[in-house]
Amino acid sequence: MTDLEIAHSVELKDIKKIASKLNLSLDDIEMYGRGKAKIIKDKGDESGKVILVTAINPTPYGEGKTTVSIGLADAFNRLNKSVCLALREPSLGPVFGVKGGATGGGYSQVVPMEDINLHFTGDFHAITSANNLISAAIYNHIEQGNSLDIKKVTFNRCLDVNDRSLRDVKILCKSGEYIDHFNITSASEVMALFCLATDIDDLKKRLSNIIVGFNSKADPIYVHDLKLEGALTVLLKDSFKPNLVQTLEETPAIIHGGPFANIAHGCSSITSIKLAKSLSHYVITEAGFGSDLGAEKFLDIVCPTAGITPRTIVLVVTVRALKYNGNDSLESGICNIDAHLNHLKNYNVPIVVCLNKFNDDSLDDINYIKNYVNNLGYPLLVSDAYSKGGEGALELAKAVIKSCEDSNNFKPIVDENLDIKDKIMRLNKLVYNSNHVEYSEDALEKLKLIDKLGLSYLPICVAKTQYSISDDPKLLGYPKDNILHVRDLIINSGAGFITVLCGKIYTMPGLPKKPNYENIDLVNGEIKGLF
Repeated sequence: MTDLEIAHSVELKDIKKIASKLNLSLDDIEMYGRGKAKIIKDKGDESGKVILVTAINPTPYGEGKTTVSIGLADAFNRLNKSVCLALREPSLGPVFGVKGGATGGGYSQVVPMEDINLHFTGDFHAITSANNLISAAIYNHIEQGNSLDIKKVTFNRCLDVNDRSLRDVKILCKSGEYIDHFNITSASEVMALFCLATDIDDLKKRLSNIIVGFNSKADPIYVHDLKLEGALTVLLKDSFKPNLVQTLEETPAIIHGGPFANIAHGCSSITSIKLAKSLSHYVITEAGFGSDLGAEKFLDIVCPTAGITPRTIVLVVTVRALKYNGNDSLESGICNIDAHLNHLKNYNVPIVVCLNKFNDDSLDDINYIKNYVNNLGYPLLVSDAYSKGGEGALELAKAVIKSCEDSNNFKPIVDENLDIKDKIMRLNKLVYNSNHVEYSEDALEKLKLIDKLGLSYLPICVAKTQYSISDDPKLLGYPKDNILHVRDLIINSGAGFITVLCGKIYTMPGLPKKPNYENIDLVNGEIKGLF
């Protein structure tokens, strides 16, 4: 059966029953039909233990972090542990592109999967609308006399569709021509700050601090100069409430926010994680792509912002990803595990390695990986949650529970007191395994601007390829002594970080030659081919 057929074969429980598992009453939720709800309860005592699921460098189809996360949560549930998932919302870009949806797979899914993968509760649309209202207000201000003397616009429009033709567009105004750029919604600054805001007041403050452009004196113009933050907060007030759904095994799941990890920070919202911490004893969350992207940003940006200490890191590996990293050779590609473990051990958090099992994995390959990881001094557990649901992740769950009680001296690896260049070099050494950084002229000019604005204290969010620990997607395995190419830097003053664009990375992806939308159809009222 397909994932969608499996999802439809399981009876969806009334969301009120799922809410009751988190001790949420009818007064604590707003219903979106029988299967979805917004949580309106304030956060309580945040005593839940946070477990971060990350991975090695993936193939183009992903390695199942979401499937492992869901299966792990279902296994916790089977062990009668109080648990809640905190996951990102899928973007329509991958859904219609190459990867498909992001609700897990097989018997390890969150449901209603077609709703979650498509319009869900409208959060992405609200974020897109808020972002584009800012752009509309900027150019309206220019057309209506430009009293703020806006000479250079730096804020970009966005759309939640992969459309490479919108990367650069020309805008014609009475006052002249402007070159604008589109980001995919998941890479927008509004999405980033939405997910980093700790409450609605913080959301409004972050929105007001967005730099939209510069005047003729090279002074920054902010959203608050346009008197726009109030309207933006109104647009986002409902979407800011986290969404409650369920797994196939009726485990509560809070799904909220969806920044990409290769071009943003790649984690679900701080409000959803902190809410889950106050509603359950264990919180399982994931960070996008490999640990060199999502996990690094979760540990160096999200955790300090939210005051979160992760109790355990689960590193997902697969046979196919290791072979991909070794050009079809497991022995050549297995060094990619070393690259990620050598990075993650710097945070002083216990690590459990999980092999996400695919049906065609051989026992010899599994045992080879297990022996390799054990010889490195780490436990490796096999998850078969795709085929067996929570039952297939029971041993993994037991190892993770035990790991949560191990010694933990978590500390981010990037000191906020370092300047931007030193922050980049620190990540380059400890994560990307290199001592060399090359800056373009545009990047060097942007560094001067960041220093002039007094923003060097901000954390950095590196945007690069997900297929390599370097910025070159062709350097697989464990590349060493490579060069990090810093092409540009983007000031995200509202989100509170500096995006560092490395290599050939785009904030508006394109569609593949064989897009997934060709498989999707509505037949007799039922969605087919979603994946």
